[in-house]
Amino acid sequence: MKQQTLWTRALTRIRKGSSEAWSIFKYEFIELNWYRWYALKSYVMSALWIVPFVAVVIEMVLVRLSAAVGDWLVASGTMSPATVLVVSATAGVRSMLETTITASMSFLVFTFGSLLVAIQVAGGQYTPRVIATIFLRDNVVRSCVGLFVVTLLFAMRTLRQMDETVHQLNAFLSACLGLLSIVTFLFLIDYAARMLRPVSIVARVGESGLAVIRSVYPEQSSHPRTHEPSRKLPPPDRIVVHAGASGSVLAVNLKALVAQARYSGGIIEFVPQIGDFLAADEPLFRLYGGAGSIDERKLRAEVATGTERTMEQDPTFALRILVDIAIKALSAAINDPTTAVLAIDQLQRLLRRVGLQDLRGDEICDKAGELRLILRTPNWEDFVHLACTEIRHCGAGSIQVVRRMRSLLENLMLTLPPHRHAELHQQLTLLDRSVDEHYRFPEDLALARIADSQGLGGGLGVQPVSDAQTAVGEKLEK
Repeated sequence: MKQQTLWTRALTRIRKGSSEAWSIFKYEFIELNWYRWYALKSYVMSALWIVPFVAVVIEMVLVRLSAAVGDWLVASGTMSPATVLVVSATAGVRSMLETTITASMSFLVFTFGSLLVAIQVAGGQYTPRVIATIFLRDNVVRSCVGLFVVTLLFAMRTLRQMDETVHQLNAFLSACLGLLSIVTFLFLIDYAARMLRPVSIVARVGESGLAVIRSVYPEQSSHPRTHEPSRKLPPPDRIVVHAGASGSVLAVNLKALVAQARYSGGIIEFVPQIGDFLAADEPLFRLYGGAGSIDERKLRAEVATGTERTMEQDPTFALRILVDIAIKALSAAINDPTTAVLAIDQLQRLLRRVGLQDLRGDEICDKAGELRLILRTPNWEDFVHLACTEIRHCGAGSIQVVRRMRSLLENLMLTLPPHRHAELHQQLTLLDRSVDEHYRFPEDLALARIADSQGLGGGLGVQPVSDAQTAVGEKLEK
């Protein structure tokens, strides 16, 4: 009995020590390194040079798998070793392998060269923001590069192992990979040509923006949010400043911050907004109540910063990219208002989704309903101003842009709940004033006041010009 008690105490100490060790590991390597994990994940998703290293691992697995399959075929008696393992026509096999190696290398050079040209064209004609968000994170291009590398390495290994005889299964797999690489290369040319079109780029940005909006604002709302008056907080007990390199705020670990505030019994206020530029020694957190005792390292570790904004937690960044594409297309150097209309199509899509979602307030509570975190997020007016103001200023002189903008605003007023209409009416009034200022001829003014989902040439809202001209003339007389 005494011996059993000693064993129980020993096991208890071991378990306690393991628990303490896990707590130390979790604190030092997980909680204090969340921002590093986030930065690593973002870098891996956009780094193209990582693909060849993954391809090396795949090629090594493929070599061992082919050897295992050959051994299994021989051991099972399905085929004889002379039939499965060797082939005597080494000259033809060598020629095939050399052709596969040359083709794979050519495909890689062409792919990387074309990607660099595409990045330059897209950055100059559209906006540099699409480089990191669209081109460098394109999984189709990355997968094609990986296939070319696997084919190159596998064919080189098979050729190196050839002497008087060659492994027949490896030669067959090399030929299959070479044929697949040729087909993939032809597909990649067509894919790249389609990807560089303006409609494809703005559609990709729109899809990414929808995904971010759904993740940041997961709940839908058909009625205005009723907020209680914001409580007046006392002066903060402590202010935590940013101690890292200057950069944009990319993401925040909200769950961890709420948990830390709950455990300390206080309130944490995150000063900047996602996407804001944060310089060194600027306020990062304001701590109230028991939150003042939280370790600064734990707080700073829940914030990821970087040199360029990303879409992961920034719902306005997709709209920012689309607006940049639109106003650049409207510049005198490019003069492509149709591309601006394509960008407005996606802005309408994003604004409708934002208008249907419940845009949470700045206060985040725990499960018990206690306020734990204050985080500023964009409201409906912020989204509308971002989508409309700059395009209206730059595109007021383009008749198809103002017609498409009018169609956007009227369509949103028809499809969104009434509590979203006030700002849309305000933007429609500003659009009318801009149109009155830029178009002096009654015929042009009447045409510019017609909503058109295609910009110019569509049928939505079209009315006889004589009727519209009469209405405009009556308004001018008044």
